[in-house]
Amino acid sequence: MEDYERLKEMVEAAAEDVAKAEGGNKAAGTRVRKAMQEIKAAAQEVRKKILEVRSDAS
Repeated sequence: MEDYERLKEMVEAAAEDVAKAEGGNKAAGTRVRKAMQEIKAAAQEVRKKILEVRSDAS
């Protein structure tokens, strides 16, 4: 599923900033929070697609 792959890529892309934020970098923390908001939206899209697939299969 294309949306799921995109979601995984988004999480991987945020990993470096997460490490920097843990080290005290405030700007990285801001970037992580923004990325998490985008990841949340992408995860919601994956949920919708899964429900569509499940509904179509029934």
